[in-house]
Amino acid sequence: MRRKKIVIDSEKCMGCGLCAAACHEAAIGVVDGKARLLREDYCDGLGNCLPVCPVSAIRFEGIEGGEDAVKETPEPSGASSCLRQWPVQIKLVMPGAPFFSGAHLLVAADCAAYACGEFHARFMKDRITIIGCPKLDATDYTEKLTEIIAANDIQSVTVARMEVPCCHGIEQAAVTAVKNSCKAIPCRVAVLTTEGAVTDASTPARRQDPSAHRHSGKRPRPRR
Repeated sequence: MRRKKIVIDSEKCMGCGLCAAACHEAAIGVVDGKARLLREDYCDGLGNCLPVCPVSAIRFEGIEGGEDAVKETPEPSGASSCLRQWPVQIKLVMPGAPFFSGAHLLVAADCAAYACGEFHARFMKDRITIIGCPKLDATDYTEKLTEIIAANDIQSVTVARMEVPCCHGIEQAAVTAVKNSCKAIPCRVAVLTTEGAVTDASTPARRQDPSAHRHSGKRPRPRR
């Protein structure tokens, strides 16, 4: 069993201290103008320090751990988790992270998993999962998703979002990012209802326009 710790490249580090400020566990400090991992046992491996480093001087490294260690890429079995990487928040992942190489990407609204009981098996299995909420984060994910898709050989993109209007932002960001990449990547959008039903927004069902009779020149048949 292995767990993750961060490793700081002192040659790249410019001593800005942003990583130390982002570390909630106070595991990182600036010593002699360079960031240092002060307490390895304090590092929780969540990686809040990674996205704030302006020179990409921080990376994850696996080390032997104790009983609380986790597998880096657990194989799903039964009802076990299908999550294959960490972190998962769009705002925290690095576009150049190795787990994006050759990945089938799932871009999900962070509440979608709570609405669908089989979310892991149906959507996350064999995909790299990144999540976000455009309403709570109050940000446009388009630029970050474009960076991820442009920098890696992404095989496909699946978007899982809720039917509520505020979730449209994550769909729009992902679809736009695929277009911006100028790559021929298949992109599917799944819309989840609050009852757990799933519809495919990529091929929406046609709804009959009640005003169609008025424009067709034909009178509607009287109801009996």
